[in-house]
Amino acid sequence: MAFGQVVIGPPGSGKTTYCNGMSQFLSLIGRKVAVINLDPANDALPYDCAVNIEDLIKLSDVMNEHSLGPNGGLVYCMDYLEKNVDWLQSKLEPLLKDHYLLFDFPGQVELFFLHSNAKNVIMKLIKKLNLRLTAVHLVDAHLCSDPGKYVSALLLSLSTMLHLELPHINVLSKIDLIESYGKLAFNLDFYTDVQDLSYLQHQLDQDPRAAKYRKFTKELCDVVQDFSLVDFTTLDIQDKESVGNLVKLIDRTNGYIFAGVESSAVEFSKIAVRPVDWDYYRVAAVQEKYMKDDENFDNDN
Repeated sequence: MAFGQVVIGPPGSGKTTYCNGMSQFLSLIGRKVAVINLDPANDALPYDCAVNIEDLIKLSDVMNEHSLGPNGGLVYCMDYLEKNVDWLQSKLEPLLKDHYLLFDFPGQVELFFLHSNAKNVIMKLIKKLNLRLTAVHLVDAHLCSDPGKYVSALLLSLSTMLHLELPHINVLSKIDLIESYGKLAFNLDFYTDVQDLSYLQHQLDQDPRAAKYRKFTKELCDVVQDFSLVDFTTLDIQDKESVGNLVKLIDRTNGYIFAGVESSAVEFSKIAVRPVDWDYYRVAAVQEKYMKDDENFDNDN
């Protein structure tokens, strides 16, 4: 049995940076890591990848040969990968015994809530190779500063969770930059815990651009709340404590912590993580660290 992460998220959410930082962190705590690049548009990799989809198919070749744009080309590449999943399986088999796997997927969001080819690739690998994978869905933290964009991120996260059917963690990435995008209307736990979204309606009502979409936005918020599945954790990929807390969460969801209890305990004794793992205190600590002027929030949740 092998363990790993499926790293997904919209363009610019930090997937490649995440894979680079996470692989370095896991190596420091004693794990052998293999990064698998499955993004055929990712031609400037900051990490050494064990498997690269460009050895099978290149997006530029597909676009030129079939006169496709980047979106259509990515769908074609994922479809081609699905049909040639045996190639990927053969590349992964030598890594399964002692490597932790990080799959760096493309940033085209339609691949993970609309099309089935990426999901089919993942499911075939899980079945054939006995993998235990967690989907790590990155969302740029700056979306919290715009109520409309935040609602969109919620809906995208929910759709992706339902479509992939994997253990799933939604992450607000680049949390260290959150205040550079503008003040948040609420405390951070409002956005991480996805609390009463009716408060967002009041924020949207102040935006004349959103007036004609008010009813539609309310319906979307109701859908998210009715499913009651979406929440977020936070990440600063350059902060050891932040990455360590996320690794602990991922290890619980994919079962790594139960497969090697002793080794996990040794690993985490080497890093500075808070002994209290309650979400309330974790989010409060993040807010205190990155959002200094919390007294200026419009609403204290």
